[in-house]
Amino acid sequence: MSVSIFFCYAHEDEALLNKLKSHLRPLQRQGLIDVWHDRNISAGTEWEQEITKHLNEAKIILLLVSSDFMDSDYCYSIEMKRALERHQRGEARVIPIIVRPVYWQGILGKLQALPTDAKPVRSWSDVDEAFFDVTEGIRQVVVQLGTKPVSPSEVLPSQTSKGESADISHTVPTPQPAKPPSSLKPEALSLLNTLIGHTGDVWSVAISPDGQTLASGSGSSDHTIKLWKLASGQEVRTLTGHTDYVRSVAFSPDGQTLASGSDDGTIKLWHLASGQDLRTLTGDPHFVYSVAFSPDGQTLASGSYDTIKLWKLASGQDLRTLTGHTDYVSSVAFSPDGQTLASSGSDDKTIRLWDVASGQALRTLTGHTDYVSSVAFSPDGQTLASGSYDKTIKIWGKK
Repeated sequence: MSVSIFFCYAHEDEALLNKLKSHLRPLQRQGLIDVWHDRNISAGTEWEQEITKHLNEAKIILLLVSSDFMDSDYCYSIEMKRALERHQRGEARVIPIIVRPVYWQGILGKLQALPTDAKPVRSWSDVDEAFFDVTEGIRQVVVQLGTKPVSPSEVLPSQTSKGESADISHTVPTPQPAKPPSSLKPEALSLLNTLIGHTGDVWSVAISPDGQTLASGSGSSDHTIKLWKLASGQEVRTLTGHTDYVRSVAFSPDGQTLASGSDDGTIKLWHLASGQDLRTLTGDPHFVYSVAFSPDGQTLASGSYDTIKLWKLASGQDLRTLTGHTDYVSSVAFSPDGQTLASSGSDDKTIRLWDVASGQALRTLTGHTDYVSSVAFSPDGQTLASGSYDKTIKIWGKK
């Protein structure tokens, strides 16, 4: 029995849709698949009802992801939402196909995308080669569906990545009951490795959520970010593009994206598996001292000289600017529920709390007598810690 495929796409990408259909035609001729999209709707038919019917019946739903797809309320809020609901229930398999460059990882990052390494189709030197790669990935899923039921925890079959990308590729594991992390006793600590490779000062480090990858940002004449295998210390990749000190690096909650802030006044978003520079966020002429992802991965906060910016990652839109500090913002941190942002204003010696949704300043905490360098929330969001050059750490919470 053939596997039904539904195409979810923006009409601006219709030429790419037609190219993909031609590559899938041999699978149709073999009787392996049936394909459907909205251009199959005949005159006089209620189009929305017809789309819903086929979307609810499809075994594979292909999302042709681009900036126009993300911008379309119908594609994003109706078709994609319904597709993901069916995927989660194990009724269908959703496969993102990245046709044009756009930030998608914070929304669809848990799904294995095509082509290989999620390199956008339009970024390939040969579009036919890109769609051949896509077709092979779809064919493997079709074969799987012909032999066993769909499981919501499954992803696309593992692919042999090009170059170094296999070293840090991330997949979605089968959900397991949560286990409390094991506690490392301080007396048991010993030096495991020393990583050498930067030619300048190392200003920032971060470990990926799965604990497999370390990112480091450098200053001086280096201006690079390096990715390392944490277990072995092997250098996996060097990310270049910043033209000044890399002050901060942060992983997205799903581990698919790395953000970096630099003295060149920009924030860069990197696709971890491929090393691709996804987007450069600009709009602040000052150094970027700190970056942090919201818990849902949809918003990025950045701290620069006396201001904080909130960015919508899907589009790169500058959502709002938070003002109030009188010196550079050395640290930003989201509360676990994503509703509150904490920031430290270095030499203004204050910590400020902000409502993320409105940008309203909620509270200014004072008490440090010198530069406030860092802030962090407890996992339950009930406690805030701050560190200062006054040689103290202050713990803030409800008595």
